[in-house]
Amino acid sequence: MQFCQLAEVFDRLESTSSRLEMTDILSDFFRKVEPSELRQMIYLSVGRLHPEFYPQELGMADKLVLKAIASVSGRTQKEVDDLWIKLGDPGEVAEQMVAKKKQMTLFSEPLTFKSVVEGLTLIETATGKDSQDRKMKHLARMLHDSDPVEARYICRIVTGRMRVGAGAMTVMDALATAFATKEERPYIERAFNITCDMGLVAETLAAGGMEAVGKIGVAVGSPVKVMLAERLRSLPDIMDRMGGKCAFEYKYDGMRVQAHIKKGEDGFVKLYSRRLEDLTHNFPDVADALREQLKGTEAIIEGECVAYDPSNGSLLPFQNVTHRRKKHGMDKAVEEIPVKIFMFDLLYIDGVDYTVKPYSERRAKLKDSFAPKEEGLDIVDYTTQAVITDEDQAQEFFDKAIASKCEGIMAKSLEDVSIYRAGSRGFLWIKYKKDYTQALVDTFDLAVVGAFYGMGKRAGVYGALLMAAYDPDTGRFGTACKLGTGFDDAFLAELPNMLEKYRSEKKPSSLEAEMVPDVWFVPGVVLEVTAADISISPIHTIAFGSIKEDAGLGLRFPRFTGRVRDDKTPEQCTTSAEIVEFYQMQEERDSDESEPSES
Repeated sequence: MQFCQLAEVFDRLESTSSRLEMTDILSDFFRKVEPSELRQMIYLSVGRLHPEFYPQELGMADKLVLKAIASVSGRTQKEVDDLWIKLGDPGEVAEQMVAKKKQMTLFSEPLTFKSVVEGLTLIETATGKDSQDRKMKHLARMLHDSDPVEARYICRIVTGRMRVGAGAMTVMDALATAFATKEERPYIERAFNITCDMGLVAETLAAGGMEAVGKIGVAVGSPVKVMLAERLRSLPDIMDRMGGKCAFEYKYDGMRVQAHIKKGEDGFVKLYSRRLEDLTHNFPDVADALREQLKGTEAIIEGECVAYDPSNGSLLPFQNVTHRRKKHGMDKAVEEIPVKIFMFDLLYIDGVDYTVKPYSERRAKLKDSFAPKEEGLDIVDYTTQAVITDEDQAQEFFDKAIASKCEGIMAKSLEDVSIYRAGSRGFLWIKYKKDYTQALVDTFDLAVVGAFYGMGKRAGVYGALLMAAYDPDTGRFGTACKLGTGFDDAFLAELPNMLEKYRSEKKPSSLEAEMVPDVWFVPGVVLEVTAADISISPIHTIAFGSIKEDAGLGLRFPRFTGRVRDDKTPEQCTTSAEIVEFYQMQEERDSDESEPSES
């Protein structure tokens, strides 16, 4: 396959905002591609050579890419840099510079898909002395043989910012259209959710059909998409929803991790964040303790890593455990910031997939799968849990959780249907936090999609941000608020650097927006936001038409909490359905409060 065929597909995807049209473009192309090439093509579509959870990344810096563009185009470095400042996208810079290059075809050869993958592999594996220079030269060779559109996407691939707009849901729709049926799509999604490897699922489906997809299972080393909880506004509501009986667990103020443990000569321990980031380096003490205390040979468990004070055993706020998120000086960090892991679920052990088993069975097996902690070695523990059968017990357990410096509680169904629903949110799990009785029911995790230049004291930096939530049904983002409070000077100073890699010359194709900022950003940075309440909005687009025709929902008086959610991808943002749910809970609460008292 020629690389220009793939570049053309990327270009067509980028030129439309219609999910149906994207599905048609991809499904038609998928049918023409060899299964092994299809796998690699899906990785390239998000700027990678491997699944997201692999530690290897291409990740070339923009400056290095611009240097390669200058060397190939014959333009000065200043000309290339000036165009980059104007466009904000090395891919578009490469496209324009290659288009201007004279006599380009005299000494170039058409790029094949195979040659591009080989060139990208050389870039990814270049290490040691002079590695940056070698990366630049490998890129320059590919750009020398590329046409303008190919150059755009080669440079986007190596920087990891593709901007084609086709998310995972669209790719799964296309795979079902190309190789299966609409009714079989949930099984394709299940395979992706238990492997986090769309390339593997695509190749398996194209080569072996749905029968082969059905054989894909949970495996140590391949992260499973996490199960998520719904919310309710009161403990009585939770007990009613759970049928009067459920399990309560402490909801700790820490960092959720999924641990993959394998013993033996080829053994390893990997700790993954919700974003599929490998956190093993950040919690080496936790990894060692899990390996030592696992009774079996291999397992996948979930837990919450929480910082604590060893002098009295008290738990510390989330901000403390984030200090473990560093690349250097981990020995000192481990000593200064002791961390425990509170395990709460078992997904797999010794060849048995526990995601298909009820919660009570998973919890019992979890408790039986780790050796008791030795005195003084209490890194590995279990979440505090109890079976609750009435509202008084529920309130007492909740009060104890808050007194123990937890965020609140998790209520979990004990019914036979309470399997682990990877990648899904539902009422099998319900979370309840201490601030749910206050003005608004929770914080929001929103993606930065735009920025407004500051004025007055904020002149020279971004003064406010345009924030968006995610709609998994459409695979698109919708704006939810303009955020301008809660920022300190240090954060504002760092913000341009934090956002620069996501800068876009035009509105991202994955975004619905009426408000126009000074600068657009492809969704990438996620911030935690609180607000006074939610209102029907004529200018914001999230949940558009859900409550009122021709209107969306917006956060009133939003405020940045100070927490950057670098453990979440943009697709793990607060969803449109959740914002509708928040609005409805707010309306119910306001209605209750307005009713006259019987006393």
